[in-house]
Amino acid sequence: MNRAFVAVAVLAGALVGSAAALIFTSARTAPPVLERATLFETPRPLPGFALVDQAGRAYDRERMRGRWTLLFFGFVNCPDICPTTLATLAEVRRVVADLPAAERPDVVLASVDPARDKPAVLARYVAHFDPAFTGITGSDQSIEVLTRQLGVAVIIGPPAADGSYAVDHSAAIFLIDPEARLIAVFGTPHEAGAIARDYRSIVAARSG
Repeated sequence: MNRAFVAVAVLAGALVGSAAALIFTSARTAPPVLERATLFETPRPLPGFALVDQAGRAYDRERMRGRWTLLFFGFVNCPDICPTTLATLAEVRRVVADLPAAERPDVVLASVDPARDKPAVLARYVAHFDPAFTGITGSDQSIEVLTRQLGVAVIIGPPAADGSYAVDHSAAIFLIDPEARLIAVFGTPHEAGAIARDYRSIVAARSG
């Protein structure tokens, strides 16, 4: 995977139109001091989308309301970045397990390879990292609604002789607030302790 490409692509896509100042428009208090996350000046509502989770149940924007969500785009056959990131997110959940239940983040893997990542495949995969993780999939067009809105770069490579193919994708982690809005993005490299500390700071600032 061309990691330089995906890093640049996600920053370009996720930060378009965002001011550099890290403040909440809904409050005049100083923003939290963050290590890795980029906090948006104005939270961005997610578009309407229609996907399914690993149990085949409908998964849309309304499923995200009322909860904090760490959203990552990846795929089951990913050789390195995806399993590493999901393991990191599992550790993040362990580190913040002392938070009130409503403030503990859901972790959602959105497949960028829906042709291969059917619900049953996702179910086995995400459970390996944390039984509480959610995997979501759907048609190419349905996935594109989210990737386009969030600036996630996805490149499907040409098929090999055995029918396999590579998928390059951005590796950012997106933080969705309980109003189903994009509020922050965590760029690479991902480190569980830094993500957990930034997450606590953002949630505390929003709750204060």
